[in-house]
Amino acid sequence: MVNLDYTIWIQMFNFLFLIFLLNIFLYKSILKIIGKRNQQLQDSDEEVKKLNQTIEQKIAEYEEKVRQARLEALNQKNEIEQTGSEEGGKIIEEAKSKISQMIQELHGKIEKEMDEARDFLRKQSLNTSIEIAEKVLGRSIQ
Repeated sequence: MVNLDYTIWIQMFNFLFLIFLLNIFLYKSILKIIGKRNQQLQDSDEEVKKLNQTIEQKIAEYEEKVRQARLEALNQKNEIEQTGSEEGGKIIEEAKSKISQMIQELHGKIEKEMDEARDFLRKQSLNTSIEIAEKVLGRSIQ
């Protein structure tokens, strides 16, 4: 059987005193440590968010630089192609001009050779006709 006497008051007082001491020395310290830890976690989360924003910003800057570099390379490629096309056109025009000039020179050379051949044949035919006439007449006609 349980006797209820004055010791219950002493035990109750001890219990409340223990709770009071634990509250002062243990619970407040633990709560303070938990509070600091939560604050550190929040600070770490904010730092991680800032780092993520910085990384995203750096990635966006990098992508923009890559896009600008590609655009610049494309412009340079187009300029090089246009310059090459113009140079090619000039070379073709020069070649056409040279070919035309060579054809005119060949025509002049052919005409000159034809004139020389006509003169040679005229002289040959004249000499041959004189020889024939001299043989037919039996005397010199010059």
